[in-house]
Amino acid sequence: MSATPQPGPVLTVMTVNIHKGFTFFNRRFILPELRDAVRKVGADIVFLQEVHGHTGDRDGQFSGWPEAPHYEFLADEIWPQYAYGRNAVTAQGHHGNALMSKYPIIHDQNHDVSIAGPEKRGLLHCVLRMPGLQSDVHVICVHLGLLEGHRQQQLDLLCEMVRGEVPPHAPLIVAGDFNDWRRRADPILWRGAQLREVFVNAYGVPAKTFPARLPLLALDRIYVRNASAHLPVVLPRKPWSHLSDHAPLAAEVHL
Repeated sequence: MSATPQPGPVLTVMTVNIHKGFTFFNRRFILPELRDAVRKVGADIVFLQEVHGHTGDRDGQFSGWPEAPHYEFLADEIWPQYAYGRNAVTAQGHHGNALMSKYPIIHDQNHDVSIAGPEKRGLLHCVLRMPGLQSDVHVICVHLGLLEGHRQQQLDLLCEMVRGEVPPHAPLIVAGDFNDWRRRADPILWRGAQLREVFVNAYGVPAKTFPARLPLLALDRIYVRNASAHLPVVLPRKPWSHLSDHAPLAAEVHL
């Protein structure tokens, strides 16, 4: 008589573009409020886009501005592991993608996928080690360009990276701001990397996330491979509609 296979670990994942910690149209700095809201979700892994790394000397310009890099401020005490990938450098510092994890990050690498022009974009690839799981978990935090032609090239680079860096049988979660308002990413990522979008798999369509106050466009996504996702949700407007211009996504991922 064969033994019944034991169910694998379950991760709660969340992705949100935090708009550098400002409200829509940069009217107010609300990173402390946003940190409280992220903590209440209770996610094991948080994918962040548009996060300040080095911010120059801006303490005092805005109430609540932390001295630490913003990804460290967000992760403090809740997510002991974090990684940051710098994408854009400005006179005020730099910003990019970040990943916060309750499990050890044993490797991280930021891939510059910027195409010619002013837009700077990146793919932050992290490898997580989870107790009791034979394979390490690969996660990629994504922020793609605004131009269709750039996104097509960046999606191809994402697929190439997955084929070159992620073992075929390892669990893989890819999430972030794809800016894919024309919904072209799914077939590319399925053909090139066997990635399935969790909202499309559950409900037939991707989740609308932008603008957060009245979402009309499906810009943000969560994709998985060698895993299954359950209960994907767009987080409710209150309090999120005033914390970012993108509505966050969350899902249970079964490994």
